[in-house]
Amino acid sequence: MKNLIQKKSLADEVAARLSEQISLGQYKVNEQLPIEPELMKNFGVGRSTIREAIKILANSGLLRVQQGVGTFVDQLTANREPMDLRLKRANVKDLDEVRQLLEMKIAEKAALNRTESDILTIRTHLENRRRAAKQGLLEECIEADVQFHISIAEASKNEILADLYKSASIHLKNWFLQTHSDARAFEETYIYHEQLLKSIIAGDPKKAWNIAAKILGHVSQ
Repeated sequence: MKNLIQKKSLADEVAARLSEQISLGQYKVNEQLPIEPELMKNFGVGRSTIREAIKILANSGLLRVQQGVGTFVDQLTANREPMDLRLKRANVKDLDEVRQLLEMKIAEKAALNRTESDILTIRTHLENRRRAAKQGLLEECIEADVQFHISIAEASKNEILADLYKSASIHLKNWFLQTHSDARAFEETYIYHEQLLKSIIAGDPKKAWNIAAKILGHVSQ
């Protein structure tokens, strides 16, 4: 069965597919990958793309290339799937649960570490969210809501938390479109989001955590 690639960065796409296959156990630790012609056939791409994809994964430590012998899954790094790839194949409910946990922590940290510039950015996204909700623009609501929370994540000044939150939220956007039939929920929760911003401005981490939890509780009802 061919895994035809249709996106622009062919080598990156092939590398991502190979990485996923390894993480799912299709290729075991120290197992040799198929020869180039077979990989070319499987993915529907040329030799140079396969070689570049293998180079990408070799540089990341997932594969090792033995000249004159072949390409093998590396024993030390076979289970170290890049986090972004792991999030892409995650169950959406598991991913949303991670997002929810992160939202409380980033709110708490943002209340401690935000700058005036951060507050301005958060306020701008909140206003965009309010306007889109009032006009019933669901897609714009979701985008503004995601950007609102991303700006809070960035205000936390914890780069790992921020990166995790961005990745989780971006992968969930399409799911949000499926689970919300209209923008009413965004309009109903505006007051809580406004309270969240106020607690961050006030520098009250406990209150920020609690309001973030209240938002999540309301949305999940």
